Amino acid sequence: SRKKVRIGLRRNARFSLRKSARRITKGVIHVQASFNNTIITVTDPQGRVVFWSSAGTCGFKSSRKASPYAGQRTAVDAIRTVGLQRAEVMVKGAGSGRDAALRAIAKSGVRLSCIRDVTPMPHNGCRPPKKRRL
Repeated sequence: SRKKVRIGLRRNARFSLRKSARRITKGVIHVQASFNNTIITVTDPQGRVVFWSSAGTCGFKSSRKASPYAGQRTAVDAIRTVGLQRAEVMVKGAGSGRDAALRAIAKSGVRLSCIRDVTPMPHNGCRPPKKRRL
């Protein structure tokens, strides 16, 4: 009973067919905000992926994927497709789309039970890469 949905930009003539997502009322929204992109994954309470969206799949290219607006659009796209009513939010990373995605999720009308920061922090593990010189 699932039908395929077209995702992509018509003017670029680039389409990808994707199955329409299962509609669930309760789930977990994972926000992964890197410095280059924002990826939002919606899972059911058991952890099975229902739908995912990224700034790239929403039509943003190159450095625009890292913008807060791209993070906001990605979050709205993911929530609208799945039709969530109650959710937990897990935020990972320190990218610029992080706060914008959180704001978009809060405004969308989804009741949030908790917001967790699951950004991995080393207890002084590996040596970080050298600083960039521009």
